[in-house]
Amino acid sequence: MRILLAAFLLIAPPAAHAYKVVSVADGDSMTLQVGRSRLKLRLAGIDAPETRQAFGRQAAQSLRQLCSGQDAQYDAIAIDRFGRTVATVRCNGIDAGRTQVERGMAWASARSGSELKALETIARSSRSGLWSALHPVPPWDFRHRTAPDATCHIGPRGGRYQWINGRKAYGC
Repeated sequence: MRILLAAFLLIAPPAAHAYKVVSVADGDSMTLQVGRSRLKLRLAGIDAPETRQAFGRQAAQSLRQLCSGQDAQYDAIAIDRFGRTVATVRCNGIDAGRTQVERGMAWASARSGSELKALETIARSSRSGLWSALHPVPPWDFRHRTAPDATCHIGPRGGRYQWINGRKAYGC
């Protein structure tokens, strides 16, 4: 009997836990309630427009519609430089990153698999979501843009920044 039980435990996949999605920050990040604490997640393999960027609000709304208040499961891959867990996330069994790319609400990142890149190509050709714009600006370019007359400053810790529309923007 013990051998049978041990064999079953080795063969059976571990039970997956579902956590409630409590907020969606933008098109590629969300917060889950995990016990008494909250866990910030970033969707692996995609990069969605920034909130202040064209299609940023639509990308966030798309992810909210898919995941907000839903049960989610995640497979952690890494921790990013902002302390968020980078993970593949399934909301009610639907892969959130894949769906965002299919809807034209995110780019497949350079390190993502060929499946996500193929889905991006399909979304581009059907001009879905952000691909309906003539020249969509990738979020990595948007984050490092410079204003025409912006002066690059160096902060006390060596960080480079400039003031754009009354806000400090790093990375000039």
